[in-house]
Amino acid sequence: MTDLTSGGTLKGRCALVTGSTGGIGYAIAHSLAAAGARVVINGLGDMTLGHEAARRLSSDTGSEAMFDDTDLTDVAAIERMVGNAAARFGAVDIVVNNAVVRHFSAVEHFKTEDWNRSLAVNVSAAFHCIRLAVPAMRAQGWGRIINMSSIFGARGTENRIDYVTTKTALLGMTRAVAIETARTGITCNAIAPGAVPTPPLLSRIGEMAAEEGISAAEAEHRYVATRHPTERFVEPGNVGALAVFLCSPAGNDITGATFPIDGGWQAR
Repeated sequence: MTDLTSGGTLKGRCALVTGSTGGIGYAIAHSLAAAGARVVINGLGDMTLGHEAARRLSSDTGSEAMFDDTDLTDVAAIERMVGNAAARFGAVDIVVNNAVVRHFSAVEHFKTEDWNRSLAVNVSAAFHCIRLAVPAMRAQGWGRIINMSSIFGARGTENRIDYVTTKTALLGMTRAVAIETARTGITCNAIAPGAVPTPPLLSRIGEMAAEEGISAAEAEHRYVATRHPTERFVEPGNVGALAVFLCSPAGNDITGATFPIDGGWQAR
């Protein structure tokens, strides 16, 4: 079987991946770069670490990469980010809306400023990245938009109203954009991962282990086994490989769809 994540499947394409200096976002960016795309990674925090992530990505894959520290709550800054990407690598051909903020709180205690930030980063920034990239995609007759939803786009959970609401909203955005662009060569799809061993999740599981007096390994297995019938985490690289598949010629006729990659969680 052809390995779409290596070689030149996406050679000459420019990909913008938000929230991608680590975790799932970095894995997706790495897979796209390994397939030949020039990649813009984005994230807040230490700029030195961001630039280092871009250098590491380029070194590992042989594709050009750059780091952009745009605050996704700032619409003007998003516009500059897309403009800078186009100036460096040409029109943005692939947009992966991965950036997310989340808060843990009961609805009656949820802070208004936290709610507004979640909407801005998780939903509005995705809209702006799409609206800014679509004109060039239409002009060239090719484009790929991937919205990163979650298992929680399909079900609820306690004390995470912003996350559940925004991840569900991305599914509606995906369908709407897919219909609008259906005859243009652009596709828009969503990926809905289950539990992926990102640093924030592993940290949470470590806290659970300490509270319950069990080993980290036991806590990890307990966490995953109650969710995934496979009883193992979803590998970040597999999420990246799915993104590359959707950007490949094999994805030409796939649009408006949501792809669970959750170890069978939704099948429970």
